[in-house]
Amino acid sequence: MATAAIERIVVQATAQDKQAIAAKAKNLDMPVAELMRRGAFAYAVDELDQEILALADAAKGAADRAGLAIDDSLSFIAASNKRIAKMEMAASKAHKAATGKVS
Repeated sequence: MATAAIERIVVQATAQDKQAIAAKAKNLDMPVAELMRRGAFAYAVDELDQEILALADAAKGAADRAGLAIDDSLSFIAASNKRIAKMEMAASKAHKAATGKVS
């Protein structure tokens, strides 16, 4: 019978968390790896977590749409400013021609 290959998962923790995890494993008389493995498999997302994740996804979607709307608005404003500048230049030239004033 073939045995499954063992792989390593590195988990970062603060020194305080590492100490607490090691103490818990010692109290349960099991290796830290076994405690971490059991904890990972026992973890289940509860209903509140699911609602928070859904809310976070909705907020990200709204933020993405708002960013696109802002980009569109800025593009429209820039194009509008160019049109206004052209109209002001034309009006200034027409006014100078009509009054005979040269700057």
